Amino acid sequence: MALSFFGLAVFLFLTLDSDYTSTPVYAATSEGVEITYGSVLKLMHEKTRFRLHSHDVPYGSGSGQQSVTGFPNVDDANSYWIVRASPETSAKQGDSIKSGTIIRMQHMKTRRWLHSHLHASPISGNLEVSCFGDDGNSDTGDYWRIEIEGSGKTWRQDQRIRLRHVDTGGYLHSHNKKYSRIAGGQQEVCGVREKRADNVWLAVEGVYLPVSGSK
Repeated sequence: MALSFFGLAVFLFLTLDSDYTSTPVYAATSEGVEITYGSVLKLMHEKTRFRLHSHDVPYGSGSGQQSVTGFPNVDDANSYWIVRASPETSAKQGDSIKSGTIIRMQHMKTRRWLHSHLHASPISGNLEVSCFGDDGNSDTGDYWRIEIEGSGKTWRQDQRIRLRHVDTGGYLHSHNKKYSRIAGGQQEVCGVREKRADNVWLAVEGVYLPVSGSK
């Protein structure tokens, strides 16, 4: 596992935003690591232990946009997401993320944004969650408000969180209903409007940017 973290850090250093080349990245391997803008991580659905995942396969219904699923295995490059600020803010890479902040999650491999809208999800008929846009194309359908469980005010790796979609009010959610064909064995990810015990996520494997020195 340490080797895969090291490989990801090298990949970030060589291929992602120019800001990465002047800022060190570290493997997030212990609890309590602070999550900052620019961090690259996997989100695990607490109840089912599946990771938030996407790949360049469109939905066969609904929006027809890039599908988002829950993936059962730990070692999967398509489950990495980059934590980004909304473009309306002055936040920069390395800044802390407070509870209640609007963030965006960019799929590392395809560069599309975690997105939701009023299309129905394929299995449960809840709100569809997809990936949409690219580096230069993002809209409010990509905005998610982070809600941190408990007393913590800034996002850390050991904290339970919810992501609530700004446009629809739906919470990022998953369950144990699985696809049987194109994404066989992967489970549905969708949005639900109710705040429930089973729409909690945890930041698990990944690399992060250290907290910026400027406040």
